[in-house]
Amino acid sequence: MIETNNYFLSENNIPFREFFNFGLSVDCVVFGYVAGEIKVLLIQRDAEPFRGCWALPGDLVPIDQDLADSASFVLRKLTGLENIFMEQFHTFGKVDRHPAGRVATVGYYSLVNSDNYHPVASAWVKETKWFGIKDLPVLAFDHTSILDTAIRTLKHRVRYRPVGFELLPTKFSLQELQALYEALLDLKFDKPNFRKKILSMDLLVQLNEVQSNVSHRPAKLFSFDENRYQALRKEGFAFDILTKG
Repeated sequence: MIETNNYFLSENNIPFREFFNFGLSVDCVVFGYVAGEIKVLLIQRDAEPFRGCWALPGDLVPIDQDLADSASFVLRKLTGLENIFMEQFHTFGKVDRHPAGRVATVGYYSLVNSDNYHPVASAWVKETKWFGIKDLPVLAFDHTSILDTAIRTLKHRVRYRPVGFELLPTKFSLQELQALYEALLDLKFDKPNFRKKILSMDLLVQLNEVQSNVSHRPAKLFSFDENRYQALRKEGFAFDILTKG
């Protein structure tokens, strides 16, 4: 680069400052799980563009804030939700994805038990609501594409990392754990194969308890071995359970 007229020119002679006319945002895909169904948290916008439309919780990154902190900040500002771990999954940078100008967005996702979180519309948000991922409204911007990418990412990562610690109660049955995986992957597993695979991971601790207040035969209850759970999150595994035909 060469310096001229008190600012820099890039190697192709475009004023270096032109590259700073570029917005950066974050969009949060918060997946919830309740009653055997995967849901996603959406907001109804009360500001232009797309006023009145449903969208993922997202906003521009403040100029004085690190990207690593931005997803939690934006989620708290728009929905009041706090202490949710968000993981970055993809960056979306099509030139025309935002009507106001060039804005790239970084997608973050999280898994929570939606029974435990009660979002409240804040800032320029009119309403918040959990939607089943198979019953979604039309979304603003390119948020349908962002959500589709997040769902594909989730389905891929479920096959190589354990899930459930954030979504299930402390004590659960193998049937409840299988229902969770079936909902996440949109598949039906062969029951004996699922149980054989899960138990072979040494991921679960069998409790000396059974279900209570159920109309069917009470099932044995389990909990996660937290140390083993965290180790498998780092090491990974192959979740190659046979599905029903």
